[in-house]
Formats: sequence, structure tokens, C-alpha cells
Amino acid sequence: MTSSIINPVERPEITQQLSENIILTTVDDIYNWVKMSSLYPLMFGTACCFMEFMAAYASRFDLERYGMIPRATPRQADLLITAGTISMKYAPNLVRLYEQMPEPKYVIAMGACTITGGMFSVDSPSAVRGVDKLIPVDVYIPGCPPRPEAVIDAIIKLRKKIANESIQERHISQQTHRYYSINHRLKPVEPVNDGQYLRSSTRETYPPELAIDPDSQLPLALPKTQNSQVIRD
Repeated sequence: MTSSIINPVERPEITQQLSENIILTTVDDIYNWVKMSSLYPLMFGTACCFMEFMAAYASRFDLERYGMIPRATPRQADLLITAGTISMKYAPNLVRLYEQMPEPKYVIAMGACTITGGMFSVDSPSAVRGVDKLIPVDVYIPGCPPRPEAVIDAIIKLRKKIANESIQERHISQQTHRYYSINHRLKPVEPVNDGQYLRSSTRETYPPELAIDPDSQLPLALPKTQNSQVIRD
């Protein structure tokens, strides 16, 4: 009785069956397979959603099993996960990071604050009402904050979207619309601190203590305070 060897030392022989020696595929399939198997997200986070994004890389979920290795520079990343609130002051920096990423690049909007402004969409004067007003978004992850399982589900959906892309249709497959998000309905009001507090009437005139004796260097109320000091045990 002969037993088959699982790992033979000899080189594998060429069989007579064509399916075991030749693989037929297309350039789009190979190109998309390489892209979806090696997504390099940018280490980017502005608020509490980034904590959940970090938890997705922990040993419990192990996001690196999808071939996702976080990169510290946008020039080596092709995936931008906007984890956290984007303010108007930080919006130019976000657009600059997106423009520094090489093509093809993808964006995942993570959390309610990134998608519509979240809890800051009503009365915040600085929160951006939707990151898709600044950069195109491929996948949205709702939640406040979303769980690491939701991040993995978004990665799977993005991989399916990449698998259906074509090199010839890349120029027409860009996002041409924007999802609905709350507009900025801010009412401009006069600032409370207008910088004129130094010119107030209480500061331009002498206090009553100095008005009695203008030549004195200290107010007369200071010795009274020192004399009335209570001595404690």
C-alpha cells in the first residue's frame, strides 16, 4: 500500500490538465485584487471615533488580517478614514492631506460627527456639517461612535466596490453627487468681548479709595483689610 506524500521534496510535475497549469484572468481583476488586498489607511483621527478605529487593530479584531497596514504619511496611504469631528479650522488641513495621497485613493466617513455634524450640527459655529462637502466619500459608517465591527463591515463593502472598478472607467467613476447633510444655519451675533472693556467707565475713573487721596500709592482699603485679618489657630 502506497501512501501519498503531503509535502514532496521533488518539484511538482506538469500535469496534462490545462486548468491546473494556466490561470486566465483580466488586468482589471488582478489590479483590483491587488488594491483591495493592500489598503493602507492613514493614521488620522480627530475625536473619539479614532479610539474605535484603534480598537479595530487590536488583537480581538485584528484588522491587519485584511492587509491593512496603517501609514503615518499620506504619500504612502490610499485610504483616509475621517474618524472624528472636522472643524472649519481643520478643514484646509484635511483637504491638503487628501490631495497628498496618491491615486487611487478612497475615503470612509466614520461617525455621525463626520457625516452630518452629529451633536454639533445644531448650535456649533465651527463643526463641518458633513465631510463630503470637502472631499468625496466612498463608504459611510453611522454611529456615535461606531463599533470596530462596523469598521470591518465598511472595509468589506469598500473591498466589494474596488472589485467592481475598471481601469478604463476610472475617470467617470468619481463621485458626482453629495448626500444630504444639514446646512450651516448660523445667526451672526455681536461678540460679547469686543475689546472695548479697557475703555469702560469703571476703568477710566479712579476708584473711590484713590479719589480721596490721589497722591497715595496704595488704596486706603488695603490697610483696613490687613487690620481686619482673622488669626486662625
